[in-house]
Amino acid sequence: MAFETERSAWTRGQADVAQIDVGLRQYMLRVYNYMASGLALTGLTAALVANTPALWDLFFQVGPVGRAAPTMLGWIAIIAPIGLVLALSFGIAKMRASTAQGLFWLYAGLMGISLSSIFMVYTGTSITRVFFITAASFTGLSLYGYTTKRNLSAFGSFLIMGLWGLIIASVVNIFLHSSALQFVMSVAGVLIFAGLTAWDTQKIKEMYFEGDGSEIAGKKSVMGALTLYLDFINLFILLLRFFGDRRQ
Repeated sequence: MAFETERSAWTRGQADVAQIDVGLRQYMLRVYNYMASGLALTGLTAALVANTPALWDLFFQVGPVGRAAPTMLGWIAIIAPIGLVLALSFGIAKMRASTAQGLFWLYAGLMGISLSSIFMVYTGTSITRVFFITAASFTGLSLYGYTTKRNLSAFGSFLIMGLWGLIIASVVNIFLHSSALQFVMSVAGVLIFAGLTAWDTQKIKEMYFEGDGSEIAGKKSVMGALTLYLDFINLFILLLRFFGDRRQ
């Protein structure tokens, strides 16, 4: 009888672990699906704006050196995502999950408008190539963050400091126009966002709690997707500087 009781308890324990594993996989799958859908929306929007003259003229004009210069509407599309990220970051607790999803889709669409200008700088073939390079790199890094038993918290704190340093250096270089500093920032940026991808994945995984209701779980999924989306986009832009073929 004691053996049967012990085996029953062991079986229940196994069942609980299996249930958590299933719930965690479903939660992470939702995060990745949201992120992938956001990237798809961004890419489609960017391609649509870049290849539709009427839309392009709404948001951009060709500057004196042949570069895309934003119109007033273009500046709104570029600046608005910052406000959306802040709204999601600080107001997510008061939002419904459906509202958070809507803001995420709006953010992804506006980012597509902003990124459409890269089609003026780089060839479509190289943009596609770099996208797949980024996707392969991101998958490996995120998989590492998901599966590793190592606590990446201390590593993450170092990355955050590096990110702030990168932001400050970027502001400084607006006035210096140093190509050497730009190269160093690009290399550092790739390393920083590569590390952030693994760390953020681990954080998102640790945010999962089996007892979360559907509303809270939905909000966590959106915020996790936004975090990984930003890691992917920044990694893509930085890699494009190294591997993108500029138009003549």
